[in-house]
Amino acid sequence: MKSSLLEHIHSPVDLRLLDEAELPQLAQELRDFIINIVATKEGHLGASLGVVELTIALHYVFNTPEDLLVWDVGHQAYGHKILTERRTVFHTNRQLGGISGFPKRSESIYDAFGVGHSSTSISAALGMAIASNLKGDFEKQHIAVIGDASIASGMAFEGLNHAGVTNANLLVILNDNAIGIDPSVGALKKYLTSVKEGKNPKQNNMIRSLNFDYSGPIDGNDIFAVIKELKRLKKIKGPKFLHLITTKGKGLQQAEEDQVKYHAPGKFDAITGEIIPKQEENLPPKYQDVFGLTVLDLAKKNEKIVGITPAMPSGSSLKFMMDAFPKRAFDVGIAEQHAVTLSAGMATQGMIVYCNIYSTFLQRAYDQVIHDVALQNLPVIFCLDRAGLVGEDGATHHGVFDLAYLRCIPNMIIYAPLNEIDLQNILYTAQLGLNQPIAIRYPRGRGVIKDWQTSHFGKYKTIEIGKAKLLKNGFKTAVLSTGAIGNNVTLALAKIQHPENFAHYDFPFVKPLDEKELHTIFKQFEAIITIEDGVIKGGFGGAILEFAAINNYTSKIQLLGIPDTFIEQGSVDELQQYCKISVDCLKIIFSSC
Repeated sequence: MKSSLLEHIHSPVDLRLLDEAELPQLAQELRDFIINIVATKEGHLGASLGVVELTIALHYVFNTPEDLLVWDVGHQAYGHKILTERRTVFHTNRQLGGISGFPKRSESIYDAFGVGHSSTSISAALGMAIASNLKGDFEKQHIAVIGDASIASGMAFEGLNHAGVTNANLLVILNDNAIGIDPSVGALKKYLTSVKEGKNPKQNNMIRSLNFDYSGPIDGNDIFAVIKELKRLKKIKGPKFLHLITTKGKGLQQAEEDQVKYHAPGKFDAITGEIIPKQEENLPPKYQDVFGLTVLDLAKKNEKIVGITPAMPSGSSLKFMMDAFPKRAFDVGIAEQHAVTLSAGMATQGMIVYCNIYSTFLQRAYDQVIHDVALQNLPVIFCLDRAGLVGEDGATHHGVFDLAYLRCIPNMIIYAPLNEIDLQNILYTAQLGLNQPIAIRYPRGRGVIKDWQTSHFGKYKTIEIGKAKLLKNGFKTAVLSTGAIGNNVTLALAKIQHPENFAHYDFPFVKPLDEKELHTIFKQFEAIITIEDGVIKGGFGGAILEFAAINNYTSKIQLLGIPDTFIEQGSVDELQQYCKISVDCLKIIFSSC
């Protein structure tokens, strides 16, 4: 192979100096660079490998950053980052103080729009295109790159519907690889498959019917074909749509063959592609598996139980139930709003619905939670995975707002388990016949009980709604925690000089609060500390302050949790340290009381 091209590419300006014939070599070097970094630093692999040729072609043909390029979700934007002035710092990707794993406006002028959640690109790029028209600029290009899983979301259709009746200079590129994180689902996937296979008559093309200039499908991993088509489309005004077929994980055999596992594989051998095994023996279970195994066990005994998830069957472990009861467990695609209202509809007919949505993604269905579930007081069981700080995915993915945005909704029960036993027991309790909705939020990662599956699984106990519990006696200060962050409190109190000064209470129910216990606490203790792995503003601590104010208590109250700022990427331990809720930070705080 010729001498390296990539090391001389600092920005798209350098890229455009290359001869087109050199671009396949650059594509190979870029692919190798991504593989080598992600192999040791971890991150999202398959999506970025699949769009290497497209990434190069876009920056080669269009005049970025003057032309505006929006990547949907951003899992696939590693190549984009490397070509846009961040190659030398790409090794810091997703690390504390490093670059974000997703496009971010404050990070680079080449990141036209910040992303992390799906299906926003068409609306954002259309907004940019309309703004350009209003400013009299009809030459600027506006490109949205969206995947076949993301384009099935309602917001993407809203953007397409609007764009089709404008003269906006918008190019929508469909990166069709038939998979998101898990395989794509739904009627639209079947339609796209028929188009790719040539089985759908051209006159039936739904994109053309929406008034787009449609072209494709073409091979998105053929860089010359992509460049040729982009050059043609660059000259056409108005809304355009390019259908590309790509292979997720392209260039790494294992990533092509197991696209789910290699979406974000962790550390792997850059040469062989083999994933480096993690030491997982004698470890506590993942919270998602406690959910998945428990719901499956309950579903075996109760035919009214159904499970719903928007595009996260593997990530939520609902896949256990989907495999066993495919007619009672549903992956509805990237459609959180639909997932919530579908759950509500089923609940009206007496079904017991476990709707599993990552905490950060439930934000996308907030109106449905209020209007379609809570207002009608329907007993949907929301299971919010990835609650709290999630680590390296950063600000777009931390599940830190749920306590605050759910606590203000009438009829809503909010529960945060301290450990695996509490999680399985609240899942059991919820299906016994609650007459209102409940949100159960639990963290990413592992619990604390190594032998949960052998010693506790299936041994259910009913949980009394709204009840707090005393974990440790003390006589000076009361520490009130909610959820799994309470385990940090337990560890910290075990390491200070005078643990007898502190009582520790677990308040799993943020709503309704155990007011009887709170009256006892406020009458007994002059100082109270609340701790949560959610935002302080409006969260659990805020609820305690409200209680104190309403009841005229004057105890000193200190609130610990996520500060009033967006928390960036880093390991969970690093971010807990930053937010002063790590074990070490709590030791210092308790020791100073």
